[in-house]
Amino acid sequence: MSKNQTTGATPTTGGNTATKPTENGAPTNKEGGVLYLGVDLGTSRTSIAASNGQRVTISSHVGYPKDVVARKLLGKDILFGDEALQHRLSCRFYRPLASGVLKATSNTQTNDVEGNMKAAADLIREIIRLAKPRSDELVYAVIGVPAEAAIHHKDAIIKAARESVDSVMLCSEPFSVAYGLDMLDDVLVIDIGAGTTDLCRMHGTMPEEADQLTNTYAGDFVDNRLAEAIAKRYPQAQFTTQMIKEIKEKHSNISDNMPPVFVELPVNGKPTSFDVTDEIRNSCRSIVPHMVDGLARLIGTFDPEFQQRLKNRVLLAGGGSMIKGLDLAIENEMKERLGAGKVYRIEEPVYGGSNGALKIAHDMPAEYWEKLK
Repeated sequence: MSKNQTTGATPTTGGNTATKPTENGAPTNKEGGVLYLGVDLGTSRTSIAASNGQRVTISSHVGYPKDVVARKLLGKDILFGDEALQHRLSCRFYRPLASGVLKATSNTQTNDVEGNMKAAADLIREIIRLAKPRSDELVYAVIGVPAEAAIHHKDAIIKAARESVDSVMLCSEPFSVAYGLDMLDDVLVIDIGAGTTDLCRMHGTMPEEADQLTNTYAGDFVDNRLAEAIAKRYPQAQFTTQMIKEIKEKHSNISDNMPPVFVELPVNGKPTSFDVTDEIRNSCRSIVPHMVDGLARLIGTFDPEFQQRLKNRVLLAGGGSMIKGLDLAIENEMKERLGAGKVYRIEEPVYGGSNGALKIAHDMPAEYWEKLK
């Protein structure tokens, strides 16, 4: 298999083309041994949807045994996903994406650029392996990235993927969600991940720079707010970031009438029950004003004749969309600030991005799959 084709070009919507380039640039029929992949490379979780029917998601964690004792205990050289998370004290542990982009980029604070790049490349290789490509197949992948990812972030992702695929293309994550659902006209997409919340305005053409926004008021932001709130109210409670994340994912709720939430946290080694109902509600609510700020910008800079249509078609996607009551909270904030709003939650938040990226891969015209220079 030749690993020598890639492009960072933003894809366009095309017809159901059946051609892709070969080594010499001539098109080849897509039935001739090509596996198409849609990848949602996330800060917290990475999902893949493949044209052979495989769909897999793993947490975006990579671990390498620290020493010979750890290697003997773990029985392998690399751990991925929840297994890496569970054994992180025995490993050099990596969560290679921060705010939706690789930590190995030049403007990101990190002490181990090379380690994060290797972890990202190994993570991509593992998720592609789980898609079960045949040895005689070319692998063509579309990878979702944050809506406003800078060019050096895109280059880092392409570099991490190039050893595992024959051709790779990047697209904005909210665009891939909309494309997968065939909602390409008069719709606003909110894709809430762990590192970023991405917003995209769709109006029947490829979204341009002015149609997309990214902010960092997302899952990790909620985790940090929840940790601060619990520490302030219960200073004796002991917890880790991962414990807070698990509490949020299990109990996240914005509703005024949410059921009480009691969790056990250690106090000097003794499990102790704490009421964290208000802390969870308020922490989850903290991202709503920032999302509506983004929606207001995208609506307010759009053609006035069509602004009402956008308000009434807001699509909520990503892992963060599973917060109970979030859709209604956004609607209420929109009605108060913008006069109207209707929010729809997608049915498959985990695979919304990867499903759309796979559909883009199938539909992509041949000229967008370019040979590496």
